[in-house]
Amino acid sequence: MNYTTAVFDMDGTVLNTLGDLTDSMNYALAAAGHRHDYTEDDVRQFFGSGVTVAVIRALAREAGAAMTELEQVGTDRDAITPTVDVKEVKKIQEIYTPYYAAHCDIKTGPYDGILDVLRKLRASGIKTAVVSNKPDIAVQKLVDDLFTGMFDLSIGEMDGVRRKPAPDMTRKALRDLGTDNKKDAVYIGDSEIDMQTAVNSGLDCISVDWGFRGRSFLEEHHAKAIISRPEELLPLILG
Repeated sequence: MNYTTAVFDMDGTVLNTLGDLTDSMNYALAAAGHRHDYTEDDVRQFFGSGVTVAVIRALAREAGAAMTELEQVGTDRDAITPTVDVKEVKKIQEIYTPYYAAHCDIKTGPYDGILDVLRKLRASGIKTAVVSNKPDIAVQKLVDDLFTGMFDLSIGEMDGVRRKPAPDMTRKALRDLGTDNKKDAVYIGDSEIDMQTAVNSGLDCISVDWGFRGRSFLEEHHAKAIISRPEELLPLILG
């Protein structure tokens, strides 16, 4: 199918951010007196729904929750969040957010092949946006530093706009890009949150298996289209 607009997730889709996310989360947890030895494989399961959910998942894991239970955090079947100290979550988040903003580009970089694909999409007249549950200050810094001229629009978590999987951020992106027909846009992401975001926004979805979740997870969550290399995006978007 031909699309005119491509909306990308950031972490795990266009950027490998795991190293800096892991270091920043462990730093904030240590500063607040909590377990702080999480690996990148642990932290990839924490993120996807924003910093608050990631911190809750880290604290739940510290308290003994199984890794398989963490997916429910932030959903309508969430039995974990009520067991976590809200004030502690806020304290950790207030340490994490400025620290990550200052250290978000140390180990982070685009996945191989992504920049070339973005150049080709833009050369073909495709409007491009990145929409992320990361704090907006970090999103803007990373786009400015690593994706100069690659996106028409970039949006991170901000006050007054519900985070994904709510459709607000994606709808804002489409409005700002002047894309009136949802059938003209496609959403590209690496997680269950991205699939839910696409559904809630009324968009087709392409899932990538090089990010935070992996092909088997995406298949278990009924992804309709899964790719393993960035260049596979071109025929799916351009037709």
